[in-house]
Amino acid sequence: MLIATGIDPRRSIVFVQSHNPDHPEAAWLLNGVASFGELNRMTQFKEKSKTHEFVSSGLFTYPVLMAADILLYRTDVVPIGDDQRQHLELARDVAQRFNHRFGQTLTVPRGQFPDTGGRIMDLTDPERKMSTSTSPDMGKILITDPPELVRRKVMSAVTDTGREVRRAPDKPGISNLIEILSVATGRSPERIEQDYDGQGYGRFKADVAEAVAVSRPTLLAMYDRMGFTRRHLD
Repeated sequence: MLIATGIDPRRSIVFVQSHNPDHPEAAWLLNGVASFGELNRMTQFKEKSKTHEFVSSGLFTYPVLMAADILLYRTDVVPIGDDQRQHLELARDVAQRFNHRFGQTLTVPRGQFPDTGGRIMDLTDPERKMSTSTSPDMGKILITDPPELVRRKVMSAVTDTGREVRRAPDKPGISNLIEILSVATGRSPERIEQDYDGQGYGRFKADVAEAVAVSRPTLLAMYDRMGFTRRHLD
């Protein structure tokens, strides 16, 4: 899936995290400079713990492992979505605290956030972030979804009252679809609003569905980019 999204293994090192024991070892060391209060305030932990009777300590300390994933490699720039800001801030705080106690050792990373598409919302509940773990099947789009399922999910996405295709606080459903179409096509949200001015939701949702289905990364596309043929895939 990582390769299908555009990571080229000829230029990048792709490995299974659990194959490198440095990750859990670094997480254990960094736990010594991460506070209970910091981890207790992590939004994802608080949200997931509300819906589960049993909450593991692994979920509680998972952000420290994420910090280890970043800090092990002296990472200076981390491209992430808006929902990961809090995790990156923890990694920065942990790195600074470690360096203060033990000398300049870890690189303090900075985040790089996309102008559009930094936070995509659930298709069935546009007030909540789209999540692979908590969103219902029809609320999330997966790389492994076939094109016809992607189209069906987008076409059934919750919209708002009225017919105007525009971003507004009282139109979270349409605002989310505009964001998705912008990411899929490269057109600015302002241009999309102009293009669908006065046209209603029908054609707009159909175009969003088609754009996502066509632009969605696929393993076949990955093989094409790497110069493989159907014979290699077979």
